[in-house]
Amino acid sequence: MPDPVSPIPLLVLLMNFASTWAMAGLIWTVQWVHYPLFAFVGTDSYARYQASHVARITPLVGPIMLVELATSVALLMVRPAAAPAPLVWGGVVCVLVAWIATAVFSVPAHQMLGAGFDAAAHERLVSTNWIRTLAWTAHAAIVSILVWKCLHPVREGA
Repeated sequence: MPDPVSPIPLLVLLMNFASTWAMAGLIWTVQWVHYPLFAFVGTDSYARYQASHVARITPLVGPIMLVELATSVALLMVRPAAAPAPLVWGGVVCVLVAWIATAVFSVPAHQMLGAGFDAAAHERLVSTNWIRTLAWTAHAAIVSILVWKCLHPVREGA
């Protein structure tokens, strides 16, 4: 019978699972509902709306993104034996893609939109946000497989 997962690696894995799925749920809501609705705010109040959006979303997603990043990296150091290294590395790559896309595409688009609604900047925000949406979705799938493998290890000889 395989050894059970040690408490610290399991805690790190479960925190990674929770933070990744939180981001996956948030990003799908933002991608499918929130960002498309930016176009309907109206030009008179858009700059105020955009500033309020950034002020409200950052304290929500910032800590979750940091926990996801920290636990993804920590899994490299305390990887449970049942968690294949390529999957753990795949999770790290997904997180890095999401962070890079945030820095390269999302932040600049939000900064442009901060001056007022701009249809081209809005279109770039929505279209490039698919990178983050797919990265967080892929990471959610990966970490789900990792949790499954760690909680349902294959018995040798079975």
